[in-house]
Amino acid sequence: MTTTTADSVRSGTVLRHTIAKERPAPATRTVTRRNAAGHDLGPVELEPTIFGLEPNRAVLHQVVTAQLAASRAGTQSTLTRAEVRGGGAKPFRQKGTGRARQGSSRSPSMSGGGVALGPKPRSYAQRTPKKMVRLALLSALSDRADIGRIALIDDWKITEPRTKDAVTILRKLKLTGSVLVVVAHDELDVERSFANLPEAHTTTFAELSAHDILRADWLLFSDRTLPTAVSDFSGTHVVPEVEEDEAADTSPAPAKAAEPAAKAAKTAAKATKAAKATKAAVVDDTEPTETEPTETEPTETGAAAEPVADGSTEDGTEGADADA
Repeated sequence: MTTTTADSVRSGTVLRHTIAKERPAPATRTVTRRNAAGHDLGPVELEPTIFGLEPNRAVLHQVVTAQLAASRAGTQSTLTRAEVRGGGAKPFRQKGTGRARQGSSRSPSMSGGGVALGPKPRSYAQRTPKKMVRLALLSALSDRADIGRIALIDDWKITEPRTKDAVTILRKLKLTGSVLVVVAHDELDVERSFANLPEAHTTTFAELSAHDILRADWLLFSDRTLPTAVSDFSGTHVVPEVEEDEAADTSPAPAKAAEPAAKAAKTAAKATKAAKATKAAVVDDTEPTETEPTETEPTETGAAAEPVADGSTEDGTEGADADA
């Protein structure tokens, strides 16, 4: 890595130089693609932005240290002098023994006493930026590609969990030492086939880490798990699938479209209920209470009016019997 001095910038009495760091361009590397029988299927060019970078050793050290620290359980604990059972009475008298005065037999300076400044349960997790984690992962992949320790297989050809098939694949590919097998999340038969091999360790593409890469001698990818773009490592770098994408495109749309309609219907129902309550209150205040009809008042609509004593009805018209 070379540095060049650019324009000088004077700040007060200190002359500061703007240093531009020049990083080498990503290198192009290839890997031989093989099948389960070990036959060569031709070279495959690896993505330069993933397998052709210059490893950043400082970032690798920091990220791997953080990953190892996060894996610690942090359950260690010791008893202080206040937590040790006993020690309530003074062990011996204050003067006349020739020994140093003691007030409790559970003092850290005495046998069977508590521990001073001992460890307590805590979390060792360190906060690491996502960009730094991704850079460490790419640096580890580039380091293994630089020394030629990446293997590629077209298909596992494993239909059921069999350790014999996994041993055959490693022997045909001539992979010795510790091997990190990267499988897809739905390749359970492949994972179970390599589970009984002490020299092989399996991981999914989403759980690939810099520490796992550095502690393995070989990396074994398949056509499904070989990364082809840096965007594959954004976030949790989960391998996208067609079914999940279609579900993501179709399912949220009706829900989002139904939310305004449901909200509007709920608001309208509340408004209608409030209007009915207001109208009922107004009617109760203005209208008089209903009483039973008297002899002079008309009854329900459609009923005949009762005749008066002179033979005419209440509205002034004479009855039919009077005319007759």
